[in-house]
Parts: sequence; C-alpha cells; structure tokens
Amino acid sequence: MKGKRSRRRAIITILILAVLVVVGLVVRNRILTTSQTTGMETAAVTRRTLSSTVVATGTIKSIVGTEVKVGSRISGVVTHLPVNIGSVVRMGQLIAQLDDREARSQVDQARSNLAAVQGRLAEIEAGYGAQVVQSRTDIERASSNLAAARSRLSQARTSEGTIPVEVTSQIQQASASVDQAEANRKNAKTKLDRMEHLLAQDFIARQDVDNARTEYEVTDSQVRHAQAVLTTAKANASQTEIKKQDVAQAEEGLRQAQSALSMARANVAQVRVKEEAIRTARAQVAQAQAALSSAKTQLSYTRIVSPVSGVIASVSTQEGETIAAGLAAPTFVTIVDLSKLQVDALVDETDIGRVKVGDTTAFTVDSYPDEEFEGRVTAIYPKAIIDQNVVNYDVVVTIANPRGMLRPDMTANVTINIATKNNALAVPNKAIKREEGTKVVYVVENDKPMRRRVRTGWKDSDYTEITSGLRGGEKVVVGDVPGSVREQSGAAQSNLPPGATGR
Repeated sequence: MKGKRSRRRAIITILILAVLVVVGLVVRNRILTTSQTTGMETAAVTRRTLSSTVVATGTIKSIVGTEVKVGSRISGVVTHLPVNIGSVVRMGQLIAQLDDREARSQVDQARSNLAAVQGRLAEIEAGYGAQVVQSRTDIERASSNLAAARSRLSQARTSEGTIPVEVTSQIQQASASVDQAEANRKNAKTKLDRMEHLLAQDFIARQDVDNARTEYEVTDSQVRHAQAVLTTAKANASQTEIKKQDVAQAEEGLRQAQSALSMARANVAQVRVKEEAIRTARAQVAQAQAALSSAKTQLSYTRIVSPVSGVIASVSTQEGETIAAGLAAPTFVTIVDLSKLQVDALVDETDIGRVKVGDTTAFTVDSYPDEEFEGRVTAIYPKAIIDQNVVNYDVVVTIANPRGMLRPDMTANVTINIATKNNALAVPNKAIKREEGTKVVYVVENDKPMRRRVRTGWKDSDYTEITSGLRGGEKVVVGDVPGSVREQSGAAQSNLPPGATGR
C-alpha cells in the first residue's frame, strides 16, 4: 500500500512539475513578445489619397503694377498730409493737398472770360434767326416778282408786235380819202342843185336830175366809208400807244423787281457777315471753355488722391514743404496694394520639369506658422537663377490676401501640388526601411515585428504607396527597430505570396 501511494505521489509531482514548466514557457514567451513590441509606434496599412509635391522656398512680392509711386504734376506747397507710413487708403482718398489759392484764382478768371464771350455770342445771335427767315422770304418774294415782271413784259411786247407797222401812213391815206370823198360829194351836190334848178326851168329832163342825185348819193356813201376807214386807222393808232405804254410799264416793273432782288441779296450778304461773326464768337466761347477746363484741371492737381487701394509704404515729404515739379513728377508717397501679391518660389532644377502653370500650392510664412495659405502657379521663368553652383528656377505663384496678413518680402515655405493618386494602399514614410539593398517594413504578427519585403510607388511628404507586399489592415512598425529585434525578425521574416498587394 505504501509503495502504491509513493508511486501516485511521484506521478502527481511529475504532472505538477510538467504543468509548471508549460506555464513557465508560455509566460516567458509572452514576456519576450511584449519586450519586442513595447515602446514601438505602429500604424495600420490603409488606403488614402496621395499627393505628389515639390517643396521650395520663396519670397512674397508685389505683383508688377501694384506698387504705385504717387507724385505731383504741379509745383506747390503741401498744406495738408493726412496719411503716414502704414495708413490704409482707398482708391480716390485724399493723400496730400497743395496750396490751391492761385489755381482757384485762375479758375475764377477763366470762368469770367467765358461768361463775357458767351454774352457777346448771345448778343450777336439775338434776332439772327428771324433775320435769316426774313431774308429768305424777301429773296423768294423778289424772285417771284421778277419772274412775274418778266412775264408781263414778254406779254406786252408780244401784244405790241401784233399792231401794223404803217399805222401813220394808213391814217394819212384815210384822211386823204375822206378829203377826196368830201370834195367829190360837194361837187355832186353842186351839180344836183344846178340840175334841179334847170329842171325847174324845164331846161333839162328829169332823167338828168335823177342821174345827178344818184351821183350825189354815191359820193356821200364814199365820204362815210372814208370816214370809217379814218376812224379805224385812228383807233389802231390809239391801241398802239396803249400797248407801248404797257411795254414801258412792264419794263419799269422789271427794273423795280430786279432792284428788289438785289436788295434782298444784299440783305443775305449781311446775314452771312453775321454768320461769320457768330462762328468767330462761338470759337471764342470754345476757347474760353477750354481755358476754364484747363484751369479746373490745374486746380484738381492740387488734390493728390490715391489711384489704388492699399497701404502707404513710404512718405518722403511733410506739411509746409515745397514740391518742385519738373519734367518728371516728383514722387513722395508709395502705395502698395496688399490684395495683389505673388510668391517667387525657387524650385530646384531636378523638380522644375514636374511643375506646370495651373498647379495649386500651399505655403506658410514664419510670421504665422500655424496659418496655411493657398495659391496657384501662374508663370515659370525660363531663365535659371544660379547661386553658388545651385540651379533654381523662379516659379511665380499668385496668391490671395483677403485678411491683409501677408506683406512683401516675407519668406514663404511653398508646397506645389504636382498630382494626386486616390485609393492608394499606403504606410507612413518612416515605416519604410532599406536593408540589404531592398525596401522592407516590419509587420506586427502575433505581437512580434516581422520583416517583409515591399515594393513602393507614389510618395508624398507623409506616406508612401505600397504596390506589393502588404495587405490593408495590417500593422507596421513606424520608426527605428532595435538591432536585436531586426536580427530575430530577419531570421523569421514573413513574406506574402508574389504579387500580393492587399485589399
């Protein structure tokens, strides 16, 4: 019985010792694993967007044309200078006032001269319109009367031409015929009386008396006819005189119409003289207006205003100082438009080939280290800047300055975004190690860092793309790995199947 109990105790003791050994080994394993990963920073393999960038240092400068030097176009004494260095000014704001008394006097004199010539012009133009209308009416009336007079004269001369030319000869012949007929009638009357006396004494026959009476009646008829012819001839002579008088009157009317037309034309000539006087007066008014405008311009030069909005960068005069303007306007105020700035970034020759116009940028300045500002590449100078055998190129980055924080000549640390890659499997840059000529990472497997070869792709300032060797979700060691751990993990390095790129 005692022998059996002894064997049982021995077996139990052996079993207990075996369990203790197993437990000890497990604890030792855990202790060793914890010691290998304790104090090491790890990161998960994830997919993210990578940006390819170029880093450069530059200087903030004013865009060409935004630094404006303001001067005076005339000489004078500065009577008011309301700005100083650092003053913020708006476009059109007064920045200096010169003594304007002489300029105002010149404006008043020019205004007085203009009023005088305008009064003279108004005096000349008074009644000019009515005179022009009257002269035109007179010419039209005179021309119409002249045409009517010429028509009447033509008609009178035509009527005069219808009268026989030998009117006087006809009257003489008709008178002679009347005298002859009366003589014949007288002789026939005498003969008739004698025949009737002889008939009363029965010395002749009745037939002789009848013959004498017939002869008398014939001569009496001839007298009446001759008298009628004479009356007609005299009537013709009277019509001739009337028509001659009509011609004379028409000729006189023509002369009067011609004279009236000449007078009307003379009045038109007077109108033309007045028109010339008006043109001269108007030219004088225009000249006086130009003189007034020039005087006002000279007066405006006494007020010097800001041509742009910005900040006063320098002031080189003071109140009471006399400014002498020569061929070039003296500059005494410089204004910088802080809303229009650029960064001249010096990009290394090894990176300039990747930079192009339109690339976006981000930059910081030492004055505001926690602020990040944005910009865009707008120009790349083709000529290099060589300093101590270092070749750089000037890349112009146009920036915005809405809050006015940036100032010229500040140093800028510029990051130019060349390109981006989305959904790239990436790890922190510090996780990539180069050992034995290959790139490796230390993957955490069973709480142990295991070395694994990887292939890389894109790289930005923080992360590197893994094209093969890792899977998404795995954890890698970031930073330095102790030598003892590298030796142990190198002896038992982990490898993915060729071409594995994760998920």
